[in-house]
Amino acid sequence: MSFLTIGHRGLMGVEPENTLRSFVRAEREGVDAVELDLHLSKDGALVVMHDPDVDRTTDGTGPVAERTLAELRELDAGQGERIPVFEDVADAVRLPLQAEIKDVAAAQALAEVVRSRDLAGRVEVISFHDEALAEIRTLLPGVRTGLVGEWYGADIVDRATAVGAGLVSLDIRRLTLELVERAHAAGLRVLGWTVNTHDQLRLARGLGLDGVVTDQPEIRRAVRFTA
Repeated sequence: MSFLTIGHRGLMGVEPENTLRSFVRAEREGVDAVELDLHLSKDGALVVMHDPDVDRTTDGTGPVAERTLAELRELDAGQGERIPVFEDVADAVRLPLQAEIKDVAAAQALAEVVRSRDLAGRVEVISFHDEALAEIRTLLPGVRTGLVGEWYGADIVDRATAVGAGLVSLDIRRLTLELVERAHAAGLRVLGWTVNTHDQLRLARGLGLDGVVTDQPEIRRAVRFTA
């Protein structure tokens, strides 16, 4: 498999994160897939938002879970963009989607959408939460999954294997060659995040990673020209 470039929340280095504008830009720049984050609204919609509240990325305040989708749609998510739901992103781009479950409660809702829209071949479900991946595996036995780690140890490989994940997506600042080799020996692909400089890309290549998650279109261009 070729070295993958995953657009982080679209391409959040150049567009408002987790907006349709960002995802469309990522597709135009030629990334291999886009990553997005999911929370549930008060009325159960799969809201594409990284944080549990809307304060940082919109002109509103308060928790996502305390607003209905209609109320969330009234907010400006940057440059006039509105907060999308998962289905909006699936319709706006044709790229493979890495759907990160931030709120464990979103697992069942995501499974229902993936099943009803026949998206299992296009969606890879990732999460920091082992229990969310275990639930997705039960609800959607054939879907690909990945365990995300920031403050992780060598046990991340065993944890990923235990929940049936096919990859680990890890903070590159803590990655070691030993851990990458251990993951590969266990049959896991390894992604590094967030890779936004040429030095970080060289490190990712040196570690033998299967791909990177990036905010910046120039990283995709660099990967293309050094493949």
